[in-house]
Amino acid sequence: MVDMRATAKTLHGKALSSMRTAMTAFNSPHDDGRATVVLLHLQHAFEMLLKAALVQGGAKVFDKKSGRSIGFEAAINQSCQLVTLKLTQDEAGTLRAIDALRDDEQHWFNDVTEGLLYLHARAAVTLFDEVLFRAFEQRLADHLPNRVLPVSTEAPQDILALVDSEYANIAELLKPSRRVRGEARAKIRTLLALEAHVAEDTKVSDSDVNRVEKGIKAGKARQQVFPKLNPLSAEISGTGLTVKVKIVKQADALPVRLVRDGDDDEIVDAAAVREVDLQKKFHWSPFDLADKLSISRPRATALREHLGIDDDPNCRHTFEFGSQRHPRYSDNALTRMRQAMANQDIDAIWKSHGSGRRSKPRPPCSLPDCAASTRHKAS
Repeated sequence: MVDMRATAKTLHGKALSSMRTAMTAFNSPHDDGRATVVLLHLQHAFEMLLKAALVQGGAKVFDKKSGRSIGFEAAINQSCQLVTLKLTQDEAGTLRAIDALRDDEQHWFNDVTEGLLYLHARAAVTLFDEVLFRAFEQRLADHLPNRVLPVSTEAPQDILALVDSEYANIAELLKPSRRVRGEARAKIRTLLALEAHVAEDTKVSDSDVNRVEKGIKAGKARQQVFPKLNPLSAEISGTGLTVKVKIVKQADALPVRLVRDGDDDEIVDAAAVREVDLQKKFHWSPFDLADKLSISRPRATALREHLGIDDDPNCRHTFEFGSQRHPRYSDNALTRMRQAMANQDIDAIWKSHGSGRRSKPRPPCSLPDCAASTRHKAS
């Protein structure tokens, strides 16, 4: 067992306290406010656990500008890079989905079915146990007996089976003869929140709900209206109280193609999402990317150049306002840069692309990705 720092120990205790509350609420015989308590405390349990792990690993968890502790998204991003933790993208997606479900439950309302709530509660327990072990060499069973973990009379189902069932339910609720549009829209918000499993910074907006409602009323298949969910799958092992759930993204899933407003619906792929606002997709400034990755702005520029980010139309778009030009970047750019930081030598990239670039000519880059970047520019 790891000898914990004082602050990490306090955060660790808060994480366990919230996990106990979430489990107690899940197994409660009372339905009033049950889903709300479960989601709020699951999200809080993970925020405290990640921050405890970051503090234990020597990472900075306070924002220099505000003087306040970092938010949940920043904690996830840092945990993906912390050597002793190394959250995978699937694990980060599970945390973001729980956070997105919690966000609507806390600030507006949604409708999370029992199957989806149980699947995410079980996935949360599995992941909490793994993060606890990586960071502190402890197991959840050291702090919580199995009898208090989430119990259901139904076996956990694959996430897409639950999504398809809920989609059919929403379609039924939206039929002209029914007067339950509010209930249908609440369920739509839940499915939109699940996109956080595969898309960073998922925010459920009313315009998204309107788009989905319109698609369902038009009789479109779930794969057309929610293509981002197509890669999801649940890895389920064990039985009863020892069941483990991991929600993962399948590598061989069909790609999703974004189409801009004005394209003919009859000629686009079936699994396409209509992109109404480019500013919504390309929402990171160059400085935002650097701050998000916790690196200096010159190093972020060098990393973008190394990866050919600025030449990739899926990563960068330049908005023109009169004589002014403003480059903005997508989540794709952020993801590629984060993966490069985890797998490549940033100092070597900085040496090839950054340091001394203004004072002397830069020699040709010998790093592997640079050749591909150069070929891309030439084409």
